[in-house]
Amino acid sequence: MQLKQLAQNFNESLTAIYQEDESHALFLVTLQHLLNFGRADYLLKKELEITDEKVAKFLTILNELKTGRPIQYVLGEAHFYGLTFKVDESVLIPRPETEELVEWIITVCSSQFSVGNSLLQTTNHQLPTILDIGTGSGCIAISLKKNLPHTKVYALDIAADTIETAKQNANLNNVKVEFIKDDILTSSVLHLPLPISIIVSNPPYIKEDEKPSMHQNVLANEPHRALFVSNENPLIFYEAIADFALKNLSDNGLLFFEINEYLGEQTVNLLKDKGFKNIELRKDMQGKDRMIKTNPPTPKGGFSGR
Repeated sequence: MQLKQLAQNFNESLTAIYQEDESHALFLVTLQHLLNFGRADYLLKKELEITDEKVAKFLTILNELKTGRPIQYVLGEAHFYGLTFKVDESVLIPRPETEELVEWIITVCSSQFSVGNSLLQTTNHQLPTILDIGTGSGCIAISLKKNLPHTKVYALDIAADTIETAKQNANLNNVKVEFIKDDILTSSVLHLPLPISIIVSNPPYIKEDEKPSMHQNVLANEPHRALFVSNENPLIFYEAIADFALKNLSDNGLLFFEINEYLGEQTVNLLKDKGFKNIELRKDMQGKDRMIKTNPPTPKGGFSGR
């Protein structure tokens, strides 16, 4: 069978679930995975005859895709910020908008984690510390450690199976991240060295009433504990993390959030009400309110608690 026939097979078999451009994109991802061919290779080698053994592997993947299972789970891997991550149904599939959050943090911190900068002035001259709350696959924590090597990175998640996957990803990408199993809603995570220089979180933020607008393969396959919050209290994680940051973030530290595009104003107001300053709400490449950066309140004299 020729490559172009395989591509047509993907398109015809997936038409009930995906649009034609999405089906072709899934074929190209499979092609890269099985033959290490990119888009340009495909265009140049459409007539290439594929061995029966390879065809069988393509069709095995196609049969799983026909069930609606996301290709990242089918292949067992996802790509994020130039790195490869193992993924399974215990973790969310990393999203491009989260890459934008990581890029923002790296850009800000590359200049601020410099000799003599206030962010380095932690107790006992420790390395700047980063805490990723709700780490999932570990994509944020691991990407930050990879690109900001002169930091100490911690990653917290509530689920043991999720942390096991994240640990595998740290090993896969040759970085050291310390993982903590805990629940930010009920714990103060006091076993961390304090103060913390950077706190970042992409917590659950999709309201239950947004489910009807979501793709069925997300609802059927990705962990709901990492996606959804109640309609009545959609900012529950932001409030808990902000309160934790007030106690444990260094006076010159930074708090970064990925947020629900529909709750930008409410999230900003929550932070304002708690005294956070220099609040910056940033849009992603699609023009959606998606990220926030802020500093803790200025201490009012005396012991600040941080």
